[in-house]
Amino acid sequence: MCDTNQLSKISTQVRRDILRMVTLAKSGHPGGSMSSTDILTTLFFKVMKHSPEKWSRDGKDNDMFFLSAGHMTPVLYSVMARSGYFPVSELATFRKCGTRLQGHPSVRKGMPGIYEAAGSLGQGLSVALGAALAKKANNDPNYVYVLMGDGESQEGQVWEAAMFGAQHKVDNVIAMTDWNGQQIDGTVDSVMSLGDLQGKWEKFGWTCIVADGHDFGSIENAFKSAQSESGKGKPVMILFKTEMGHGVDFMAGTCEWHGKAPSQELCEKGLAQLEETLGDF
Repeated sequence: MCDTNQLSKISTQVRRDILRMVTLAKSGHPGGSMSSTDILTTLFFKVMKHSPEKWSRDGKDNDMFFLSAGHMTPVLYSVMARSGYFPVSELATFRKCGTRLQGHPSVRKGMPGIYEAAGSLGQGLSVALGAALAKKANNDPNYVYVLMGDGESQEGQVWEAAMFGAQHKVDNVIAMTDWNGQQIDGTVDSVMSLGDLQGKWEKFGWTCIVADGHDFGSIENAFKSAQSESGKGKPVMILFKTEMGHGVDFMAGTCEWHGKAPSQELCEKGLAQLEETLGDF
């Protein structure tokens, strides 16, 4: 199990992977991928019970992860590859024609680790709740995790799912929001403010935890707190406060890099800020 220093090294390498993948493909979504890197690194390398070798799409005897914000595949593919789901070298095929690593998660080519085709924002929480109910029906004690964006949380289906999860006491699901305050057209507040997001989730009947999404201790403690709520009759939402584009100075805190690839020159500038720790693909 990884300690904080190891998680930091993995996370730095994942950010390098993200930059190189989108630059090579000349397309992709680096901003939210960078802001959620520390969260998914902690989840995949310390918190989640999962086995690449024994993976099956029914999720039996393992925790399951759903990426509701399906455009953030650069970070997902990197942590999956670094976890052993497929060769790290395959990251070089990101968004190429015919690749398994499409711009949004796809199940067409049987990619291990992918449970759901994603990309239409607002749908992932509904799917995760269904998977969690299936685990309950099968007496499977494992968790279902799902990552959403705060811009995505403007979608009405999110709140319909929130009502459903509370109504049916789906207390084995742990949802997360990458709360970076940015979306493709600007700040979340300027496009359509979510108001008191923590209060909303609590009023909808969820246990809501707020944590620093760039502090590994805070992230791990949030997951521990969420797991401790399992079986108490309420689903859990963790709001991770993050920074869009975190880790690279020219990307940080702006919506500009939500869905745009940097030039090779800018990529090299970003890579100079991120130490190669595990070896590039």
